[in-house]
Amino acid sequence: MAVHPIDYRYGSEEMRRIWDEENKLQKLLDVEAALARAHAKLGNIPEESARVISERANTKWVKLERVKEIENEIHHDIMAVVKALSEVCGEHGKYVHLGATSNDIIDTANALLIKESLAIIEKDLRELRSILKKLAEEHKYTVCVGRTHGQHAVPTTYGMKFALWLDEIQRHIDRIEELKERVLVGQMSGAVGTMASFGDKGLEIQRLVMEDLGLRPARISSQVIQRDVYAELMMVLALIASTLDKIALEIRNLQRTEILEVSEPFGKKQVGSSTMPHKRNPIRSEKVSGLARVLYSNVIPALLNNPLWHERDLTNSSVERVILPESFVLLDEMLKSMKKVLSGLEFFPENIKRNLYMTHNLIMAEPLMLELTERGMGRQEAHELVRGLAMKAFYEKRDLMEIAKESEEVRKFLSEEDFESLKPENYIGIAPQIVDNVIAYIGEKERKEGM
Repeated sequence: MAVHPIDYRYGSEEMRRIWDEENKLQKLLDVEAALARAHAKLGNIPEESARVISERANTKWVKLERVKEIENEIHHDIMAVVKALSEVCGEHGKYVHLGATSNDIIDTANALLIKESLAIIEKDLRELRSILKKLAEEHKYTVCVGRTHGQHAVPTTYGMKFALWLDEIQRHIDRIEELKERVLVGQMSGAVGTMASFGDKGLEIQRLVMEDLGLRPARISSQVIQRDVYAELMMVLALIASTLDKIALEIRNLQRTEILEVSEPFGKKQVGSSTMPHKRNPIRSEKVSGLARVLYSNVIPALLNNPLWHERDLTNSSVERVILPESFVLLDEMLKSMKKVLSGLEFFPENIKRNLYMTHNLIMAEPLMLELTERGMGRQEAHELVRGLAMKAFYEKRDLMEIAKESEEVRKFLSEEDFESLKPENYIGIAPQIVDNVIAYIGEKERKEGM
């Protein structure tokens, strides 16, 4: 019976399959098989034994039900795997797990699970990057009002919004690439990390096992891979979640009835409310923002897992059984939801323009001030003058330019013609060029990835 929503509601089948019991068991068996092969290469065990162990170190031979049955008797999960594998290997079973300790198997298997999971996250991030790149290009000149503190500020463009997110997504791709060097690490170091159980061949055994599995060997461990590595992983996952939360929050705000500049895609048969038939709720974006809170909360346990008693204890183990699959599955759900939202984003140009002019040109106070300064008025004097005119326009509910034209002080510096250029569409600076720069940078990154 499924209990946690990651079992039946959130995440792709591909991501859930990575963290299901069968695949986790298979990864443990993969490590045991790699260890046997390393021993055989160094002449520590017969090659025939390594061959048999490798052939039978899979869930067709080692049944999950049998592993659980043994664990119920001995109350040790890895020893249960060792016994179950030894059973199916007959006389060769005596070489299973030779010289290893539990976390040699667990931590190395975790690295394999994380490797598979990060591949999916990276794929989703790259697809999201492509969607944002397209949106930034298409809306490079879509002028809209910029907002600071929730108030209308000065004009910007939707291209700027998308390019900002695009640049951030690229940083996450870069972070994952950098993170791999530290997190895709395995160990074969024995109790307390001294490799004493492997004699003088410890480093060579560890090198062979990790080379076999496609991982980097840990330089040093204390029977466990140090959990600063896992904490960094969880922080990067949470940071990706924070970007998705940021995007979702902006879309939710822009979809407010009184703003309604953009909207999530809404299906023909989609129901917004069980009682209000008219509702078009931003449910995907709200889900993204909600699930982000879970990923944020998983960072603290990961940090607390780093300090352990002496060389190791078991307080990290139960926590990681929860936060690793949960974080990956939920982030997978968030990324796929955001791809759907952005690829089907609906725009309302008439509302974008309406909001741009909603404050009757109050958003043009800055360019008016700068124009006066350029014509010879002192900057501070111009600021105070325009501030007064803006307050007058606000309270009288009139257009700022009309109020400015009535000012004798303004008329000393600006003509009727000068006011013609003071329009929101003309005050976007070099926004299109900034967007082009981001798109060019992303294009270069994509080319390097394809090499």
